[in-house]
Amino acid sequence: MASLTRPISISVQIDKEDKERATEILQKLGVSMSGLINMTIKQLIMREKIPFEISIPKEEHELYQYFSDEELDATAKELMYIEEHPKAYKSYDNRKDLKEALLSDD
Repeated sequence: MASLTRPISISVQIDKEDKERATEILQKLGVSMSGLINMTIKQLIMREKIPFEISIPKEEHELYQYFSDEELDATAKELMYIEEHPKAYKSYDNRKDLKEALLSDD
């Protein structure tokens, strides 16, 4: 059973916009900023490590440099259709047959 200790206050400085965005998200989740900090600290203590992954996000995936969002969305939909209807598409077992098919006028 956890011991009952007197809570203490800590002060943290963060960017105003970050606080506003975080508060908005937490309100939707029904959690206060203090609650989030307390949960995170409890998880840190229990796991003896930071309880979430910390990484540097890649700037943007390479595909976004070459294709618009609309093109990527259309391609994703087409791939999903192909996965759902594989018999509607011819497949090839080797490069030679594929090359011939691509170069043919059919």
